[in-house]
Amino acid sequence: MTSITRRKVLKGLGATVTAPAILRHTKAYAANPKIKIGFVSPKTGPLAGFAEADDFVLKGIQSALAGGVENNGKTFDIEIIAKDSQSNPNRAAEVAAELILNDEVDIIVAASTPETTNPVADQAEVNEVPCITTDCPWQPYFFGRNGNPAEGFEFTYHFFWGLEDVIGNFLNLWDDAGVNKTVAGIFPNDADGNAWGDPELGLPKPLKEAGYNLVDPGRYQPLNDDFSSFISAFKDAGCEIVTGNMIPPDFATFWAQAAQQDFKPKVVTIGKALLFPSVIDSLGERGDGLTSEIWWSPNHPYTSSLTNESAKMLADGFTAETGRPWTQPIGFKHALFEVVRDVVSRAEDLEDPAAIVSAIASTNMSTIVGKVDWSNGPVKNVTKTPLVAGQWQKQGDAMELIITTNKLAPEIPLGGELKLLS
Repeated sequence: MTSITRRKVLKGLGATVTAPAILRHTKAYAANPKIKIGFVSPKTGPLAGFAEADDFVLKGIQSALAGGVENNGKTFDIEIIAKDSQSNPNRAAEVAAELILNDEVDIIVAASTPETTNPVADQAEVNEVPCITTDCPWQPYFFGRNGNPAEGFEFTYHFFWGLEDVIGNFLNLWDDAGVNKTVAGIFPNDADGNAWGDPELGLPKPLKEAGYNLVDPGRYQPLNDDFSSFISAFKDAGCEIVTGNMIPPDFATFWAQAAQQDFKPKVVTIGKALLFPSVIDSLGERGDGLTSEIWWSPNHPYTSSLTNESAKMLADGFTAETGRPWTQPIGFKHALFEVVRDVVSRAEDLEDPAAIVSAIASTNMSTIVGKVDWSNGPVKNVTKTPLVAGQWQKQGDAMELIITTNKLAPEIPLGGELKLLS
């Protein structure tokens, strides 16, 4: 049974139809064949910062693809159907199923943490629909889906960096700081937190090998309202560095309680929570000096294959249109559709999901976030993009995210030096 037949059968078994949010380019006079792209992202909920630029990115993509995509002498119109995961894995799976079974998308894409990428990819895999995801370290994506490195997946592909890259960047930040090597580790009981805190695959082992002592009191439940026991353990151990992976509301609670309980680390390097200008602004003066990984910035030396915009042009365009500062997911959301366009142009038969998968697997292209090449990955179905790290520093009246270490990606320029928290 082909995947198309399978989807029609499953649809006939009672899939629920809901009203999708559709961003559509139509030509009343045209009779071009159409390729449907499903897009899932956390527009609302605690992960909404990842989707802040979605409307801007999709508007630009629709404009760039307005003339369609050429494939084998035909022009294919592109329809993008966007749905909100609401920052909830169950909802992400539900809307992915709607896109696959009701909307019958040809390709599904998703972004922004394993809470969105993993359930979407799982739905795509079981329903045999080509899928591309990003904005999630590859280990939570791959191993969080019970991936076997010897086999990989058949329909689902991912591009982003890995925990080895974020750990290397964090260590480079801390080595340059000259503080003591006792590190407070704070990890939630979710896919990201469990991966980052995993004794073998996460931070503990490489930190120990680098001479750091990680103080890990255990997992906390997301949206926790009391970090007192964690803070007490960190103070007792004399931790001068704090690291981990938290959603923005949890970090805000932790950081406020740290101040109340007189815990004063010299370096705070947190994944996920400290990516967004809106979060840093909400912290006021206590946002100054916090550090994080940097996936993408206006200073990254890459250009869009779709629009020929530089990273700076794309970031400046967002600010000009919205009045808000650039945010890191802009580049990766844009790159998702760069890859889609490239795949659609190269697939031997756009009516055959296997041919689309083959085109995804053979991708080798430069994007606005760097090279995407699935022939060169740590495991099957995964390819990595470059990563640096840096610090939020006050520049005039605004906080700017400054690249302060680039040892793992020297082609991305430094912007300044690390400063210890006062």
